[in-house]
Amino acid sequence: MNKFYVASSFKNINEVRLVSNLLKEKGFIQTYDWTRNERASTIEDLRDIGIQELNAVKEADFIIVLLPAGKGSHIELGIALGQGKRIYLHSPNNEVNNVDTTSTFYHVPEVQRCIGTIDELIEFVTSHKTLM
Repeated sequence: MNKFYVASSFKNINEVRLVSNLLKEKGFIQTYDWTRNERASTIEDLRDIGIQELNAVKEADFIIVLLPAGKGSHIELGIALGQGKRIYLHSPNNEVNNVDTTSTFYHVPEVQRCIGTIDELIEFVTSHKTLM
């Protein structure tokens, strides 16, 4: 179980690349790197990217969602939940526990929450026994 997918918004593109690179350095396999895409400018582009992202989530053993996340990330979270994937939700601050702004789905048992730095996230993900 070493295939992963990282979901987030374009605002976090550097963090997504950092997380992906750190996991790949540890031997994990990224199912799809959406950060290499330009912003979609046509419906056809959106469809093609959507198909690639859907397949990547399905192929992944686990996904990581970096907050703040966009609408596509939340759909990917839903796909992963529906497929019983392990999900890691990362928040650099405690916003995930703010009842006024959090999502109900951030707090279901299938979602492992990590609050802190990217290094803490990588340690959290790689230390889980289910990945061995």
